[in-house]
Amino acid sequence: MNILFIGDIVGKPGRKLIKRYLPELRRKYEIDYVIANYENLAHGFGVTEKVYNEIKNAGVDVFTGGNHTFDKKKDALKLLSEDKILRPLNYFEAPGKWYYEDENIIVISAMGVFSMPYGKNPFRELVEFVRDKEKFIFIDFHAEATAEKRTLFHLLKGKVGAIVGTHTHIGTDDLEIEEGTCYLTDIGLTGCGDNVIGMKEDGPIAAMLTGLKQHFDVPDKCKSVMQCLIIESEGRKTKRAFKLKITKEEIIKTLEVENGVQ
Repeated sequence: MNILFIGDIVGKPGRKLIKRYLPELRRKYEIDYVIANYENLAHGFGVTEKVYNEIKNAGVDVFTGGNHTFDKKKDALKLLSEDKILRPLNYFEAPGKWYYEDENIIVISAMGVFSMPYGKNPFRELVEFVRDKEKFIFIDFHAEATAEKRTLFHLLKGKVGAIVGTHTHIGTDDLEIEEGTCYLTDIGLTGCGDNVIGMKEDGPIAAMLTGLKQHFDVPDKCKSVMQCLIIESEGRKTKRAFKLKITKEEIIKTLEVENGVQ
């Protein structure tokens, strides 16, 4: 089974990249499941029905969320009635599901604890949930702290197929497979790669200089980048994984690992 994962898709620049490259990637790598994080789809903050359908029609099968899941609350509540768009497990009584399951795969959406909305302890919830599961389990762990992501990896390695981090928008170079569990601290954003986490730099600069909350905006023009991870599974474990970094100029395979090979 081949899985393709895309992290934080930031606004229109990110959506354009998905529509341009995803159909080609699905064919080339014979992808069975495309999983993508939707929480920044609508101009960087949340998701609307329009942009959700836009990306779904481009070829995404299962959608994971994060701390911006409910930014566009009306649309989010409507969309979460579908079984393939998830909200993080951390929310206590929020509508929607936090995992998708079929005969081949379980996809989980979870958030960290530090600097995230208050909610359930994801570590305790996940340890109990994955117990004795025999399917391939993919976890999008949407977290600010890299230490939380590493902790979840060591807690669940050998028990799940993949744990891939999102939220920081900055891709890391620590892709590995241990005991059949694929791990990457952060896949990185898909969208504008030459500003500040996919946003125009003037807002973040003003915020840092003044200490006041500022409006963040997605640029109309930028140097865009698409970052995705392709996982080849064997049963409930990862056999091989590699990351692709795509710009207008080139497609680069930046990282590649194989189970049992150091």
